[in-house]
Amino acid sequence: MLSWDDYHKEEAAPASAATANIANATPAMMDQTVEQKVELNAEPASETKPAPTSKPSPAQENTPAPDSVAAANSPEIFAKAAEAVNNLDITAGLEELEMGAARVSVDEKAMINCRADLNQLVPFKYEWAWQKYIDGCANHWMPQEINMTADVATWKDPEGLTDDERRIVMRNLGYFSTADSLVANNLVLAIYRLITNPECRQYILRQAFEEAIHTHAYQYCIESLAMDEGEVFNMYREVPSVAKKAAWSISHTHELSDPTFTTGTLETDQTLLRNLIGFYAVTEGIFFYCGFTQILSMGRRNKMTGVAEQFQYILRDESMHLNFGIDVINQIKLENPHLWTDTLQQEAIQMILEGTQLEIDYARDTMPRGVLGMNAAMMEEYLHFIANRRLSQLGLPEQFAGAQNPFPWMSEIMDLRKEKNFFETRVIEYQTGGALTWN
Repeated sequence: MLSWDDYHKEEAAPASAATANIANATPAMMDQTVEQKVELNAEPASETKPAPTSKPSPAQENTPAPDSVAAANSPEIFAKAAEAVNNLDITAGLEELEMGAARVSVDEKAMINCRADLNQLVPFKYEWAWQKYIDGCANHWMPQEINMTADVATWKDPEGLTDDERRIVMRNLGYFSTADSLVANNLVLAIYRLITNPECRQYILRQAFEEAIHTHAYQYCIESLAMDEGEVFNMYREVPSVAKKAAWSISHTHELSDPTFTTGTLETDQTLLRNLIGFYAVTEGIFFYCGFTQILSMGRRNKMTGVAEQFQYILRDESMHLNFGIDVINQIKLENPHLWTDTLQQEAIQMILEGTQLEIDYARDTMPRGVLGMNAAMMEEYLHFIANRRLSQLGLPEQFAGAQNPFPWMSEIMDLRKEKNFFETRVIEYQTGGALTWN
């Protein structure tokens, strides 16, 4: 049997020779080569070609007849390609790079409305953005690495979970499966286009991939547990507490999804800033925390440990997304202080208060009774604590005096006052069906 290297040598050499011959061939030689190929490929007259035994693929069915395409190695098509390359006008392409072929200095870079070349990643202006990209890559994971066998047994067992616990699992998979899709849409269709810094865009690309992994994780959980997919994936339209959160997120991000939307004026730049606050500080910074707490509490009780482990990975990713978004918002404010008016600050406070109330309503819906060592009143206190944290991160006054964290065990997983420290640990071993190992 040929090794890969042997196979490569046998296949590569003839290809290289053929390429060289074609490159040096005259039109007459090319015509002769074509004739030789026809003769070599001709079948003996005495043999009858067998009828095809299988239906041709769609691609084969759509293949033009031989007389409608250029003959192989036709000198005309080579000449046409060479002429097109020689006459290529690079002016239009360079104009799209804003500054043409000019080199970019650090001072020319900016978060929004930047005229510097977006394709020139270095020199870095925002080292924190690049570091978050590196950290995100180091935290890579995939849903299939987590063993769901115990979860399947628990879910199938009529005595495995209470009705309230099942409600929590269903509601959270229903909300999160929709929310991360909304987040990905906003990233890809709006934010990436409007943030004009290449190192920040690099992290946004990583974040978009992570949102895809999260959506994959929810689908993996739903499929593993043999849930009614139609019920779970349609909760954002059929369950009021889920629908309201989804509707709020869409209403605060839809303007930027318009492909004709551009920044560059006071009004449009403030619209972008509002979007970022709604997107990062509320959707990712408040709307996810009731569900994270509920599922992680379940895992602490050795219930649905596979789902809980998936959510632990997702929490780690989402917290980094949140910190990146807060840094982006504050950097835009720093570079464009005229945008951060008293009116916009009041709007930001209002957005966070609205998001907090929607998450409290969600907590009451998912926990009509006490469960998993918590209840809706405790979750309300926790959400007040988180809302104060978000306001403080944006340089805004806290609105819930004296709010405390009623779940100290959550601080062991992620200290909300020093969130980035949670990611100074990293996964050092992935084992399919195994548990996380941290250093």
